[in-house]
Amino acid sequence: MKLNLQSQWAQIKEHIKKNRRKNMFVSIASVNADNEPTVTPIGSLFLNNDGTGFYFEKFASKLGRDALTNNKICILSVNNSKWFWLKSLFKGRFDSFPGIKLYGELGEKREATEKEKRAMQRRVRKAKGLKGYEYLWKEMSYIREIAFTKAEAINLGRMTRALNN
Repeated sequence: MKLNLQSQWAQIKEHIKKNRRKNMFVSIASVNADNEPTVTPIGSLFLNNDGTGFYFEKFASKLGRDALTNNKICILSVNNSKWFWLKSLFKGRFDSFPGIKLYGELGEKREATEKEKRAMQRRVRKAKGLKGYEYLWKEMSYIREIAFTKAEAINLGRMTRALNN
């Protein structure tokens, strides 16, 4: 199910925001220099208002290496809430998309702005003071920009048919 990036961007952003609260990450697929597909979980994806986004590239070094030979990526965000799926199974339909794929191209790695760093710190503030916070999120300094080229909703036949309208 193709989505329109311009007219449905707010809906796409909301879907990914809701799913991030449940899943804490999205999956980003890329292709390495040996032409092999690979998938990386990313918990630091941010979507801007203009059909672009970025993620903090602290641990996802393979994505940057893959971008040297092929900068195309696909992001998958799935609503894996058991309640969402159970309710949909009882109804025989989904009231919202069970998943969205965003296709895009990775840009250059650059130093994060103070605004971007603050956004990341707001996202992980509840973990501040924990040992894992120090290891994972204390020093998030570099981002990689993403320019999105198309979006698709996950198509599950009759269960998603009403969402096409």
